[in-house]
Amino acid sequence: QVQLVESGGGLVQPGGSLRLSCAASRNIFSFYVMGWYRQTPGKQREFIATITSVTSNGTTNYADSVKGRFTISRDNAKNTVSLQMNNLKPEDTAVYYCNAREVVLGTWQGYWGQGTQVTVSS
Repeated sequence: QVQLVESGGGLVQPGGSLRLSCAASRNIFSFYVMGWYRQTPGKQREFIATITSVTSNGTTNYADSVKGRFTISRDNAKNTVSLQMNNLKPEDTAVYYCNAREVVLGTWQGYWGQGTQVTVSS
């Protein structure tokens, strides 16, 4: 079992920046993929960005809506995954969740953080 704790959310004006961080309670080296998702009231949780492990070349993948504005990174030494968000728009307002996935005894296991609120408003 692992706990994921997000931080860095808050209120920002349109065009501004925020950096979200997700701290894991144990070494993240075994997580094949880590990522960020977001959810607004009444909608399904949507994919934002993922990054694979070092052994998989740290490949990143982004939703079209955030390409060129958001950057995901992972620091295996600090057991964290971060999301740098630039040029934020009101439609980026949501609760942002950290996710991690690993294979345990041949079965995929997924973990979620509790979420952090991001509000983009003037």
